[in-house]
Amino acid sequence: MKTSRLEAFSDGVIAVIITIMVLELKVPRDPTPQSLLAIAPSLLVYALSFLTVAIMWVNHHHFIEKAKYADAALLWSNNNLLFWMSLIPFTTAYLGEYCHAPLAVAVYGAVMTVTSSAFLLIQEVLGRQNTEDSVRRAEITRLNWKAAASMAFYAASVALAYVSVNISFAIFIVFPLLYFWPEKKGTY
Repeated sequence: MKTSRLEAFSDGVIAVIITIMVLELKVPRDPTPQSLLAIAPSLLVYALSFLTVAIMWVNHHHFIEKAKYADAALLWSNNNLLFWMSLIPFTTAYLGEYCHAPLAVAVYGAVMTVTSSAFLLIQEVLGRQNTEDSVRRAEITRLNWKAAASMAFYAASVALAYVSVNISFAIFIVFPLLYFWPEKKGTY
């Protein structure tokens, strides 16, 4: 199968994920600053989740662009990634509603952990397609470290939610921002 179908399907699912997230936002009860302030946590969590999904979409695009073919391993690892990403709207709404509750923070961190592990899996599948290209394999290895670090920090945020929700939120904010750190030319 050509990768164009895989990419189109994934783009559609990711577009639905973003649409669901924005539809979960509630309008303030009345047009006052206090009512707007009351929904600020939901807006901030939405913005954070939108940024995270956007980063995932950009990276997914770059990964699939480098795929040589869409075999069963790539299709199923992609479906695994999309499944975990599809839980982001739920965890975003849950965290937006209960942003000070350790369980809500832990659930958000857990979904980000398994989503990161799904990214790692899809990168491994693509790495097997590029074993003869040493430059591309080195890029994939470096990106695997980045995905593994994301997974580890998100996993830590789950446990840390019961110590301090602020530490977990710091992980949720800092880690996506690290994806904007400049990388060497010629990388994915």
